[in-house]
Amino acid sequence: MEAVRQIIQQETGSIPEQVLTLKGGDINQVFHCLLSDKQFVIKLNNSKQFPEMFEKESKGLQLLSQSKFIIPKTKAVGTFEKYDYLILEYIAPSKSINWETFGQNLAHLHLVSSAQFGLDHDNYIGSLKQNNTLENNWFDFYSNNRLLELTSLARDQQLLDRKDCIKIENICGILPEIVPACNPSLLHGDLWSGNLLPAKSGAPALIDPAVYYGHPEMDWAMLDLFGSFPGISFEKYQEINPLEKGFEKRKEIHQLYPLLVHLILFGRGYYNSVMNIVKKFN
Repeated sequence: MEAVRQIIQQETGSIPEQVLTLKGGDINQVFHCLLSDKQFVIKLNNSKQFPEMFEKESKGLQLLSQSKFIIPKTKAVGTFEKYDYLILEYIAPSKSINWETFGQNLAHLHLVSSAQFGLDHDNYIGSLKQNNTLENNWFDFYSNNRLLELTSLARDQQLLDRKDCIKIENICGILPEIVPACNPSLLHGDLWSGNLLPAKSGAPALIDPAVYYGHPEMDWAMLDLFGSFPGISFEKYQEINPLEKGFEKRKEIHQLYPLLVHLILFGRGYYNSVMNIVKKFN
């Protein structure tokens, strides 16, 4: 792609010898650029459609770099013609993840804390804007900025009806009875298998964050919703930053948020998954 070659030349001073298309999801075009002495990943999207998406992604990666995970460094963020772009360090993949290390690294990530839940700026989860308005406790944050906000959006799109919304509001009212209180933990925020890569020797790397300070169970719930993880990973996590007992019984409460995101972005196919959880806790 000619735009990619021009951007790379503009930012690095070198023309890429090879540009390979990478699988990049529904929002961005993603390319692996090979230069004579370096390799980069470049992501492109429509600058009018997703304003400041890449600036926010870069901020998220910088926050995650406080952890022990391998995090790609940002080379450049900018605009070229109709495209916004983000150039990142290329992380060479290996065959499989070291799940023990993953559990330990996630525990250390979640030990990075803040005074409040949320973040000092909003960002994106997928192509959906994510509201990170600060709150003093998890129950208000999760209710106001996650469940109620997306419930309202889904109702506006006629994906949920009034009775559905009332049932979700009921869950918000009983959250303190279901979910243990916690200190704010730095979260990846969109931790499914596609955003977790095996780097050299199986060391886990994280990409495509939707960061904020929240409940540590959120990352585990997301990872369990769209994939699975070996028990040893959770065991290693528990040795460093133990969750309160009963996570398995309450994890679906924290899976409601990503399921509502998918309902809004991808439609009614996720309705039953949302409502099955809602009915369980009503």
